[in-house]
Amino acid sequence: MKNQFRYVKYLWRDEEVTQLTALDRLVYRSNKLGEDLTLTNTGGGNTSSKLIETDPLTGKQVLVLWVKGSGGDLRTARRDGFASLYLDKIRAMKPVYLNHPQRGPKTQIEDEMYPMYSHCVFNLNPRACSIDTPLHTLVPYTHVDHLHPNAVIAIAASVNQERLCKEIYGDDVIYVPWQRPGFDIGLRTEQLIADNPRAKGVLLGHHGMSSWSNDDKTCYETALEIIERAASYIEHRDKGEMAFGGCRHNSIPERERQQILTAIAPWLRGQISTDKRFVATVQDDDKMLRFVNSVDGPRLAELGTSCPDHFLRTKIKPLFVEWDPATADVEALKKAIGAGLIDYRESYKNYYQRCKRPDSPPMRDPNPTVVLIPGLGMITWGKNKSESRVTAEFYNCAIEVMRGAEAIDRYEAMDPQEAFDIEYWPLEEAKLKRMPPEKELERRVVAVVGAGSGIGKAAAHRLANEGAHIVCADLDQSAAQLTAGEIISRHGAGIGVGGTGLSDCGPAVGLACDITNRASVARMLNDTVMAYGGLDAVVLTAGIFVPPDKQGRIQDDLWAHTFAINVTGAYVLADEAHRIFKEQGLPASIVLTTSANAVVAKMGSTAYDTSKAAANHLVRELAIEMAPLVRVNAVAPATVVKGSTMFPRERVIASLTKYGIAFDEKGSTDELREKLAAFYARRSLTRSAIEPDDQAEAIFLLVSGRLSKTTGHVIPVDGGLSDAFLR
Repeated sequence: MKNQFRYVKYLWRDEEVTQLTALDRLVYRSNKLGEDLTLTNTGGGNTSSKLIETDPLTGKQVLVLWVKGSGGDLRTARRDGFASLYLDKIRAMKPVYLNHPQRGPKTQIEDEMYPMYSHCVFNLNPRACSIDTPLHTLVPYTHVDHLHPNAVIAIAASVNQERLCKEIYGDDVIYVPWQRPGFDIGLRTEQLIADNPRAKGVLLGHHGMSSWSNDDKTCYETALEIIERAASYIEHRDKGEMAFGGCRHNSIPERERQQILTAIAPWLRGQISTDKRFVATVQDDDKMLRFVNSVDGPRLAELGTSCPDHFLRTKIKPLFVEWDPATADVEALKKAIGAGLIDYRESYKNYYQRCKRPDSPPMRDPNPTVVLIPGLGMITWGKNKSESRVTAEFYNCAIEVMRGAEAIDRYEAMDPQEAFDIEYWPLEEAKLKRMPPEKELERRVVAVVGAGSGIGKAAAHRLANEGAHIVCADLDQSAAQLTAGEIISRHGAGIGVGGTGLSDCGPAVGLACDITNRASVARMLNDTVMAYGGLDAVVLTAGIFVPPDKQGRIQDDLWAHTFAINVTGAYVLADEAHRIFKEQGLPASIVLTTSANAVVAKMGSTAYDTSKAAANHLVRELAIEMAPLVRVNAVAPATVVKGSTMFPRERVIASLTKYGIAFDEKGSTDELREKLAAFYARRSLTRSAIEPDDQAEAIFLLVSGRLSKTTGHVIPVDGGLSDAFLR
């Protein structure tokens, strides 16, 4: 069977399923379908199995419908991603619908059926079931796979979709014209199966397909066969270089393209973040460039998307920017985008007013989530990186659907009223409301410089815990990448498969940055823009302490190096970040790390102390210069020994010796650090050791909106050192 497929991946392995339970086989089947991105999109499609289970109350054997839960993802689904319903109870709902005098597609009774599923839940399973549950219930087979493959949707979104379905599949696949998911389409499919018992699946107009069987492996293979036949039919008619009407524009060379994208993305982010901030994904691969550069790209984009799963993320259509890339004129591009945004918002408002129902939810943000630019590619937007990547993935799917439909026929978008009735469907609104509430910093992008260790690492984790997207930057790139990897491991890589290059990332990236080199700083921040579309805050924890030599002197070059890192580097980083902040026009924050030593004169740390005093004043100067757009503050730690690169073994031993603290020179570095930290704790008013997490908490407060009226301020986090009180 495996060798029969050219356009889809056959991933089923008998040896992997032989020992699995029936439910785990459903999970396995779902994962294998989800792994092949040509079969369905992230979060789309659903699978089911009707299995015999033991009733926890009666102990009797009962039939239970296990169906992928609402909003879940086939590729990553586990057991807890499936709803479970007593099959006899769901089927008992059928007369409720049939006996209603006003039943039919999009009637009130259709929507009222969905809450009734809560009365059918097996074993108190909290997972909400899919809106496609009626289809899975009423198909008279044990296993059902409902998918959204590009190749099949290309047929389902063609003008002559019914004729094409018959030509490609004969009697093997039933055709059902577009109808919103619900009880009525489930009943309709049930009757069509009864009338066509040979049918192995159904093609749903403008939607997707389903396959079925009483054997789970056969159900999986049938889904692949239906998709393979569609893909083969399309590829044998593909127009090659003449796809989308051929080439209208040439792509801008990659290096120059990246420069324009980094120049335009923060400005565009500011333009569309009129209500809430967005995070971007950039895609400029060959397939995307072929579409945005094509003759028919503007026409097809204006028609809008076809599959309901697509436009829930991409909106009914993208913004296609009318701009000639041959000019490479960034100011002209900004002007074109600005005019396009005005038209787009007005068009979306008209769409809402024209199509809204008496019970429609309020109009959502009228800004586009997909922006297509000739010569450059696509920029998509979402509340976080995952959402923007999913949006990019979905529009990639939409483009493939258009390519296929135009190869075999003519592409037909969904009727605007039907599209609206999906986009603003109360059941879809309920799905949105079931999503976890946004975290405090979910829409923010924060660059933490010095994230490879100590305070920087702690700050990166603290901000990530609140949902921030973290650019972990450090002179040691491997250390930065290690911190980014820890964040991704803890919070997940996210979903969605959109994005090119660095923009194909998760909630954190690790980058190299030498703050003594302006070009290195600019490169790191440009990479930040390519990854996430902009920047909301910069946190600097990188610093250096140079001890004097045995004569108590600090060499001139080491003095200069101390100031280059602790003062000039902070200025360069803030200055380069300010360039992005001004382009965005969104309130931003800078947090530097100074020291309690900035206000305490001490023996043996002249260069460090004076540089930190200068950094304290730099905070005040920057706060004045960058107001009102940017808040600039600092935290002033003291004697943070744990995890700090500024306390190597030699310095710890020197400090223990200076303070007359007994120690064993053979002891481990960690033991010596703990001894020094304990000494520092005893001399503070709170008698507590100061750790990186304490600084991270103060940094979080300054980055967040909790201290939104605070700027030009230095917050001591030193346990209470009376001689370091600011005065």
